[in-house]
Amino acid sequence: MKHGCMVIVDSVTGLVGSELRVDEWEIDAIYSGTQKCLSAPPGLSPISFNERAAQKIKSRTSKVQSWFLDLNLIMGYWAGDNKRSYHHTAPVNCLYGLHEALLMVNEEGLEHSWQRHRENHLLLKQGLSDLDIDFLVDSNCRLPQLNAVVIPDHVDDGVVRSKLLNDFNLEIGAGLGDLAGRVWRIGLMGHASNPKILSIAYPRLNLFFKSSIRRIITLSGRALSLQHQR
Repeated sequence: MKHGCMVIVDSVTGLVGSELRVDEWEIDAIYSGTQKCLSAPPGLSPISFNERAAQKIKSRTSKVQSWFLDLNLIMGYWAGDNKRSYHHTAPVNCLYGLHEALLMVNEEGLEHSWQRHRENHLLLKQGLSDLDIDFLVDSNCRLPQLNAVVIPDHVDDGVVRSKLLNDFNLEIGAGLGDLAGRVWRIGLMGHASNPKILSIAYPRLNLFFKSSIRRIITLSGRALSLQHQR
């Protein structure tokens, strides 16, 4: 803030899953998604910006290149100003879904939702620690709802994910970009951030990894035996 820069926050995964105080932290603009911790249907992107951000947009000297994200047009659409204004057709079914999701968050309590996501992250952390699986980033940089963990050596990424999905109906995300084949992404978001789900998932992960480790040891032993015979 001391340099006069705008503070823009990506909270696609964070909304209702992590502590977020937009006004108190003086966030100028922030956006999210409905399909993550809100557990609402996809298709909407909640966005909020303060008066400073609004004035910044209104004072542009060049035209916005994207019609879809031209906030001058969108603000006019929102305001109405007693004249005909059109920007997009609202997905009413998604709005109904978002309304119900927000009612459920209100019923649980926002702070309780933050706490639930945090506690389930710690449960996952303990279970993965028992399997000697490490997180990609330091603890002070982690989001409790999105867990990137390092794939152990000698473990086939695709085989593990396919096995978990086909045999146990558990889906974990693959790494993307430079992290493809190096990490798994384990989401604990919204209703999926649930200790019951973890209690089902962990024994199956444990069983699968133990059998995989035994197989690796067996194959390594066979390889050493063949090498010795040669």
